[in-house]
Amino acid sequence: MHQHPSHMHHESTPHEKHDSILSDPVCGMTVTVQSQHQHEYQGQQYYFCSARCLGKFSANPGQYVHAAELDPVSAPVPSNAIYTCPMHPEIRQNQPGSCPKCGMALEAEIPSLDDEDNAEFHDFQRRFWRTLPLTLIVFVLAMFGHRLQWLTMSVQSWVEMLVSAPIVLWAAAPFFSRGWQSLVHRSPNMWTLISLGTGAAFIYSIVATIAPQLFPVSFMSMGRVAVYFEAAAIIISLTLLGQMLELKARSQTSAAIKSLLGLAPKTARRIQPDGTEDDVPLSHVHVGDLLRVRPGEKVPVDGVVLEGQSAIDEAMLTGEPLPVTKRVGDKVIGATMNTSGALIMRSERVGAGTVLAQIVQMVAQAQRSKAPMQRMADVVAGYFVVSVVGIAILTFFVWGALGPEPSWVYGLINAVAVLIIACPCALGLATPMSIMVATGRGATQGILFRDAAAIEHLRKVDTLIVDKTGTLTEGRPVFDQLIVAPGFEADDVLRLAASLDQGSEHPLANAIVSAAKERGLKLDKVTNFESGSGIGVRGEVSGLQLALGNTALMQQIGVTVEMTTQAEALRVGGASVMYLSIDGQLAGLLAVADPIKNSSLEALQTLQSAGLNIIMATGDGLTTAKAVGARLGINEVYGEVKPADKLNLVERLQKDGHIVAMAGDGINDAPALAKADVGIAMGTGTDVAMNSAQLTLVKGDLRGIAIARLLSESTVANMKQNLLFAFLYNALGIPIAAGVLYPLTGWLLSPIIAALAMSFSSASVIGNALRLRRWR
Repeated sequence: MHQHPSHMHHESTPHEKHDSILSDPVCGMTVTVQSQHQHEYQGQQYYFCSARCLGKFSANPGQYVHAAELDPVSAPVPSNAIYTCPMHPEIRQNQPGSCPKCGMALEAEIPSLDDEDNAEFHDFQRRFWRTLPLTLIVFVLAMFGHRLQWLTMSVQSWVEMLVSAPIVLWAAAPFFSRGWQSLVHRSPNMWTLISLGTGAAFIYSIVATIAPQLFPVSFMSMGRVAVYFEAAAIIISLTLLGQMLELKARSQTSAAIKSLLGLAPKTARRIQPDGTEDDVPLSHVHVGDLLRVRPGEKVPVDGVVLEGQSAIDEAMLTGEPLPVTKRVGDKVIGATMNTSGALIMRSERVGAGTVLAQIVQMVAQAQRSKAPMQRMADVVAGYFVVSVVGIAILTFFVWGALGPEPSWVYGLINAVAVLIIACPCALGLATPMSIMVATGRGATQGILFRDAAAIEHLRKVDTLIVDKTGTLTEGRPVFDQLIVAPGFEADDVLRLAASLDQGSEHPLANAIVSAAKERGLKLDKVTNFESGSGIGVRGEVSGLQLALGNTALMQQIGVTVEMTTQAEALRVGGASVMYLSIDGQLAGLLAVADPIKNSSLEALQTLQSAGLNIIMATGDGLTTAKAVGARLGINEVYGEVKPADKLNLVERLQKDGHIVAMAGDGINDAPALAKADVGIAMGTGTDVAMNSAQLTLVKGDLRGIAIARLLSESTVANMKQNLLFAFLYNALGIPIAAGVLYPLTGWLLSPIIAALAMSFSSASVIGNALRLRRWR
């Protein structure tokens, strides 16, 4: 049993209490029993790091107590948070901090529902607002101080230095810290440029104020050596503002995961063995528990319906707009809404094993992956900062040697403008932001991308291989009909076949067993049960030796196969046929049909109209496969294929130059799913298939492929727009800041305007990516 540390200290002796090290149940910070912030709840004493955490706990103690008690097996998502960088997903650590490569604040891989946890945003916000009045004072003095008769220019320089010092030394402290770290890690980045630019302007201005005699006359302006305290101060304030806007925008990219996390109900109504019912926290639900789901409540965890019938709204997880009727024996997904009737269900998957938790994990994983398109940006960004520093140095000396008086002042200001306007963040964020928003948007449509490469590749696919059972069909075969051989009774044949199939887990066997039970036939015990690999089953029932399977099994045991005409007619109709032999004599054949999904025809027609070549490859008989293919308009059909055959088919098509996607749902599809350029798994299929695929359709509806392909096209277009903007911005901004237009137009770019443009560049890239949230 897991206990929160603060649950245990009440049993300690006074001396032990004094030395106890506990955790704040709200923020997780280490506290001691000496903390003045305390609260008693349900007989337990809790300790907090601050009044803010105490207030949040007092408002809703149950939320934090239950969160602290979560069993790792029952937790909706892993409790050990991992923090990673949006631009460098390979950077991973178990605590917040800054990326050693780019200086950007690390983000939780799976975000918290508490928006107030963005510590960096609040820190920058505090620094911005507390120093903004000082920035305005410096700005007013620089612009209008020369008009004040009572203030000499030399004294004004001292006043500007004193007022701007807190801005540079305190408000910009994180900038300089990250700039220094970038040099230590030999990974120059945006903070390198900002700290060099503002630091150069500030240090130059201090020297000019304290020791103006060190400068030649050419540096004089209006009775003093020109200083640029206002440039450093305003650049820092604008950078703080830009970072606040960027952090706010970046937080919106995780809105999809937060909305998914918010779907999970907080409690479940558990039915106890004695028949009593009580509401328990979701973390206390275990596999096998009986749960009641009342109308208007959410299904707490994944499970199966034992009693009742209702319509379940699954739109929040699958994108399916219409409620789905659930009856006894049907599966239900946690976090979906029960709209009408009452249900009793048995829990089968809890915590990290639920569909919701797996979706959250897959979306988080995809959001932090890198698109192949990003490699080009990474290569450019690797040389970018060093090049910018070189251009800034060149600008300084060219202006100093060749520019108009005061030439070296012009050189300094233009060099600072070059350093400030260059923003490698716009380049680095161009594709990650698009990927983060697109994967979240796809998740709300029941489309789960495993990584960014899948998004980028899907739009190029020209060939789609589809499995039949569970992909084109429902994957839940139903008993079709029985044809008995002369001398046998229909009910006896069905009863014996169902009795034998009780030992099989195959979907076809389930269909036969269900049909026998629906007719009220009593099934007998099976002994000596054997399952042949893909050809059928054998066993003993009521002293009779039975075998049920395909033609190969009958030939293996020496039974003459008759009724071939009837069998072929059933296969042409799309049914699977099995023969039953009793004591070595053919007793009849049983046909089981797997209905085609209502959405399959529409989905395939949509994909074919988009230019995709559709191929069916199934382990079912060729006749049955061709019958299904004919009804769905699929011309190229392969039947009786093994897993290795599907893999070979994918490889052959790839060698012919095709971009291949494979859609399937079974273990036998896994090798082909892994080999295909884009593997597409049905969410209704096996875990092995989903783990082998790059794309999962939660609902198992092939129409999701067409939707995913459109999302792929929109996302790649968005990434290209972002990269184009970032490249153009830097290609045009840096030369203008260096002053190349001055000889022709007399234009120079102020470092202040450069700082504004730098902040705008990152915000515009993120804003463009956020447009994908409105994608339809």
